[in-house]
Amino acid sequence: MHFPKELRYTKTHEWAKRNGNRITVGISDYAQKEISDVVFVELPKVGNAVQQAKPAAVVESVKAAFDIYAPVSGKVLAVDTALESNPALVNQDPYGQGWFFEMEMSNPAEWDSLLTAEDYEKLLKQETKH
Repeated sequence: MHFPKELRYTKTHEWAKRNGNRITVGISDYAQKEISDVVFVELPKVGNAVQQAKPAAVVESVKAAFDIYAPVSGKVLAVDTALESNPALVNQDPYGQGWFFEMEMSNPAEWDSLLTAEDYEKLLKQETKH
């Protein structure tokens, strides 16, 4: 599996890419494989406030529906409208065209609580041992 080093990750398998105070959010390669075929994505509304570790979006697959949690707190600035007509982008390109939303961080200190790629890989190794 592929975990880009420039991203940060959550224990709930979201990734976050930082550009100043702007954060792009998606789900990891591991998560999209676990979820399997994505058939629908419910995105947050632009302008909504989201809280760290609280549900911000929903992804539905042939298996079930899963909450997508905000990696940090802030305000939604943009959503990936391409997912509305082509939710399979989440599976095909989880770190590129399959992103979910962009947000502005309200508390930059929360960024430091996110996992590095190395820490995320360690977490997955522990989870998959059970």
